[in-house]
Amino acid sequence: METTATPPSLKPEDGYELWLRYRLLPSHDQFKISQIVCNESSDPLLSAAVAELQRGLEAMLGHRPEFSPVVTQDHALLLQPSQVYPGALAHLTLNHEAFAYLPKRAEERQSHTISASSSRGVLYGAFWFLRQLQMGTAFPQTLTVSAPSYSLRMVNHWDNLNRTVERGYAGQSIWDWHKLPDYIDPRIIDYARANASIGINSVVLTNVNANSMVLRSDTIVKTRAIADVLRPYGIKVFLTSRFSAPEELGNLTTSDPRVPDVQQWWCKKVSEIYDQIPDFGGFLVKANSEGQPGPQSYGLSHAEGARVIADALAPFGGVLLWRAFVYDDQIPVDRAAQAYAEFKPLDGLFQENVFVQVKNGPIDFQPREPFSPLFGAVDETSLVMEVQATKEYLGFASHLAYLGTMWEEVLKTPTQQRPAELVLHTIKGVAGVSNIGSDRNWCGSHFDQSNWYALGRLSWDPTQEAREIANEWVSLTFGSDVTDPIVSIMMRSREAVVDYTGPLGLTHLMATGHHYGPGPWVNDLDRADWNPTYFHRANKDGIGFDRVASGTIQQYAAGWQILWGDPKTTPENLLLWFHHLPWSYELKSGRSVWEELVYRYSRGVAEVKAIRQEWSHLTSKVDPDRFTQVAEFLKIQEKEALWWRDASLAYWQSLNGLPYPEGFDPPQMPLEYYQGITHPFAPGNTHTG
Repeated sequence: METTATPPSLKPEDGYELWLRYRLLPSHDQFKISQIVCNESSDPLLSAAVAELQRGLEAMLGHRPEFSPVVTQDHALLLQPSQVYPGALAHLTLNHEAFAYLPKRAEERQSHTISASSSRGVLYGAFWFLRQLQMGTAFPQTLTVSAPSYSLRMVNHWDNLNRTVERGYAGQSIWDWHKLPDYIDPRIIDYARANASIGINSVVLTNVNANSMVLRSDTIVKTRAIADVLRPYGIKVFLTSRFSAPEELGNLTTSDPRVPDVQQWWCKKVSEIYDQIPDFGGFLVKANSEGQPGPQSYGLSHAEGARVIADALAPFGGVLLWRAFVYDDQIPVDRAAQAYAEFKPLDGLFQENVFVQVKNGPIDFQPREPFSPLFGAVDETSLVMEVQATKEYLGFASHLAYLGTMWEEVLKTPTQQRPAELVLHTIKGVAGVSNIGSDRNWCGSHFDQSNWYALGRLSWDPTQEAREIANEWVSLTFGSDVTDPIVSIMMRSREAVVDYTGPLGLTHLMATGHHYGPGPWVNDLDRADWNPTYFHRANKDGIGFDRVASGTIQQYAAGWQILWGDPKTTPENLLLWFHHLPWSYELKSGRSVWEELVYRYSRGVAEVKAIRQEWSHLTSKVDPDRFTQVAEFLKIQEKEALWWRDASLAYWQSLNGLPYPEGFDPPQMPLEYYQGITHPFAPGNTHTG
């Protein structure tokens, strides 16, 4: 009996191919490329570009184009890595990562030309070409140039040498340090392909809570093996560096950067690394924060501490990334103010090869915060924005939350320091904390892949819209026939998480340590600013952190001080971030703060229910394996959104004693029940100091 084959799009898929799941095009007979022409194919990056084009075109067009240095066929894809461009391209001056596309038709010959001043630009152009073809997007009819906005486009792995991953929700680290350098997991090649396809050019391999063993000689040899795999895809490797490494590895009695022996140790160690890895990117340092050692132990500033490492890197062209995420053992008036207070006075004191890495918000990757006041306030120091692709505070891997909307919100916010200046104009790079692990689908859930994708695309062009990026990702990952309904889900998803975890600007309300689930009542940790009660300041009279009284608002430009300084003009999605208000304070909706909180917590739960229902309608349009995992995770998300709502409202009501508004159900259980829930097996909590 004759059977009907399952349509290719509905065959089981495990998500391993990410957005590079090349599939036969419906109209493949209308687009033909018989030949890939490149005169300098011996270059490893060009070889990678040609190999990817052959792979993608064979899958999408149904035939494998021949590679040849000479045009002999009617249809050709020309790769031109050269400083000198022929014909219509002669006027171009491209930076070393940019590429130009030029269609050309002469008589019966149709060609597509990708030109760049370097092989890296050609590689990016090749991936762009495949993306256009894969999405069914019409190729431009005229010369088109694409150049990255930032020189540093980075993935930060918080991976430990034992393969645990701090804040990782997708299995073990993909770096198997024990087997390196003798065995290279082929998965690393696919990891490199995925990063190159979205323009990522730098990777930090190890955790910011650094272990000095990262700089041991045998670890450097292992790092070289990874660097050799990533290099053909235009990716430089970085390592995290522990400030006290001279003592811990060099047997010195101090790590004081003023001591000549310490300076010599750093110079020798850096030289050793570059002997092994000539294109080594540099170091990422977390200092004097959360137990990590740093220059303040010696009475020195961050700029003075950075100097010894930056000076060692400078002769090799290396970069030092110095994190601005700091808070010390003294209880500040407002933890959100400390990064600005420490780093603003140091503006202009860091060396040229130092980039200060600043989190997108002033606290810690919360579902919603205002932008860090350092953006726009720092004039003479190069800044990199750090965002978190792994969803530490947004439901881990099981909650659907597309973060492109969060990052667009920050990047396109005016600093009000200078006319027309947006946050995106104040930075020289973007670094995303990785959501990548050994799980077959890379990210723990299929939708978390979209945050890795958005990280790369916004790093290349921060002016893009989050919706446009979501459209690309869905088309490439699930197919164009489901783009509209899935993009609709994605664009609403992060706001739903904000609603059911921290509406009206509430923040840092999670449980202790693992940060999984609600814990607004927590008030017994060693430091005040580790406790959620420090951040919400709720009592019987009201709720919210008065950052006008604390002075934090003064770190922002005058225009923001005026807008945020008055609760009547403060956007309600940041209201309780800046103001402590009575529970009875009336909002624009006519509801009181208490009533609005109940409304928004409930709205978040209702949105997850709606998303879950909308996903159920796609059962015939998404392959069964991926459909089922997403459906099961949405079931978890709905249950946990209700848990967040009920636990939070039970606690707030225990303080204010107010009745629930008409039409809203009270929590299903008493507060004591929610306070008694523990999570001994929550993943990703490997922080030890």
